[in-house]
Amino acid sequence: MSSRSPDAFPRSEHPYGPGRGGPGEPEDPHELLHHARRLTADAHPGAADAWERAATALRRTDGVLAPGDHADALDAAALDRLGPVRSIAGPLFTRAADLHEQAGQRGKALISRARALLAGPEPGGTARAALDELHERAAVLHGTGRASLAEAVTVRLSRDLAVAELLDTAPDPDVEAAVLRAELTRLVAFAAPHAAEPAVSRVLADTRALLGRITAPDDPPAALPLLRAAVAGHRFGGRPWCAAVHEPLLAAVLRATGAHREAAALLRAALAADEPTAPLRTDDRIRLLLSLARTLASQREREGEEEREREEGGKPTGDEPGALRPGGPGASPEPGGGTATEEVSTPDGPTAPSADPADERLALLVEAVRLADTAGSDPRLGACAHLGLGIAYVERGHAREAVAFLERAAAGAAGDDDPAERVRAGALLAYCALLLGEPHRAAVEYARAAETALAWDDLRHAAALHRRAGQAFEAAGAPEEAARSYRRADELYRTHGEHDTADSHGSTVRGGTGSAPGTGGADAEAGGGGLPPGPRGLPGTDAPVGRYRMNVYGEVGGVGPRAAVAPGTRQGCV
Repeated sequence: MSSRSPDAFPRSEHPYGPGRGGPGEPEDPHELLHHARRLTADAHPGAADAWERAATALRRTDGVLAPGDHADALDAAALDRLGPVRSIAGPLFTRAADLHEQAGQRGKALISRARALLAGPEPGGTARAALDELHERAAVLHGTGRASLAEAVTVRLSRDLAVAELLDTAPDPDVEAAVLRAELTRLVAFAAPHAAEPAVSRVLADTRALLGRITAPDDPPAALPLLRAAVAGHRFGGRPWCAAVHEPLLAAVLRATGAHREAAALLRAALAADEPTAPLRTDDRIRLLLSLARTLASQREREGEEEREREEGGKPTGDEPGALRPGGPGASPEPGGGTATEEVSTPDGPTAPSADPADERLALLVEAVRLADTAGSDPRLGACAHLGLGIAYVERGHAREAVAFLERAAAGAAGDDDPAERVRAGALLAYCALLLGEPHRAAVEYARAAETALAWDDLRHAAALHRRAGQAFEAAGAPEEAARSYRRADELYRTHGEHDTADSHGSTVRGGTGSAPGTGGADAEAGGGGLPPGPRGLPGTDAPVGRYRMNVYGEVGGVGPRAAVAPGTRQGCV
């Protein structure tokens, strides 16, 4: 079999070592093959690029990749394409499985087939049944010595990952989650005695991470040791790029248990570990930046709560692990800036924070946007980064600067089934339009956001936005449009059963929109006076959803600043 062209192996964003043809890079094809195999065994982000170089060197000497090596190359390329372009990853995994079988690597073939199923559309019942079958086949192969323990555990973990994705749609999610936790606990016990084997160590760490994720919504403190062990397992094994996948989740659980400073330190250490010989995937680095920015916002909100408690004669809660945050895990830190004093990562590398702690969070968001625009592959991450930076500019009163980022956020989220980012970006665009003296544009943005928010079961969000559209239409001198918006808001409030709210729509406008009563959550903080509400006063994007999926910050239901996110969110911004 001839090797594929270099274009068959999509390049990683970070080549391993000093780069293609750089000093110290081997030129001998056999050395390059050994190099690529070693990176593949460690799930290194540079593995796909290493296989490309090896294939090119072999071709120069009229050599070819053996079927097993070709399969590993395709696996590495597919792993780089998981997430935003699953339509590419799935066929690559399937082709890799065929080549593994041709090479007699039946355990690896089952892993590739399992990954192909996970890379397809949302894993439904058909994929779940196929993964169950693969798991049974892997167990038989392991029992007869034709698959390694690590291969058998990896296939089973793939099956459990699919189960985790389906928990929120199960007839009884709590019961299904308990069953999955028990299965994962048994899998950890089965693999742990063999943790000295590097391949087992890697899948054991990932198994503990999934167990921690399923545990966190119901018992955050119990999830902490599982997630710590998962991250430590990868780091002690020399795989910081694997640890980076789970560190946002660990940081989110630390925030939920009150350990904001530890969460920030963890994320800074992860960002500092990004270096040429141990690179992070660009999308993973973006997630770490966003998670750290989220942590700083949460920490600032926490300190504000403690200050208010001291002023009221209460006792501060401290920041020790295990201390639950006042107001519960559903309390929102947004908006807010950072308070940490350690150095942070910016486009120019680690620097000391400025005198204004809020600038640290701003620098993190600027870097996240830069990476998303230049090297990121997941449009959802780009939308989150632009939304976060837009909010940061709104908080600082820079409405004109914020508009460009909010428009990019809305455009980046346009193809996502989750409307939360679009609602939040649209409502903020409307607010900016008010600050810029454009009430008619504000009204149109509010109305558009309201229609998008109709996708949620809680219609009060859409009603509040329609009410704000009416107030903005009034300010723009368009009473007929205002009346239509108020009628629509009243209809939605009545549909939701809030007749009293519908009967008094408080349409007084003095310098912009008034508060929008009756929405609860973040909207309740808007205050009165008829002045344009700040970012806190915008309708919250916290419509109910299941508890076991993560957003880009690593938060699962019940442990983030909001206890839940919009329906369908798996990697959403809010």
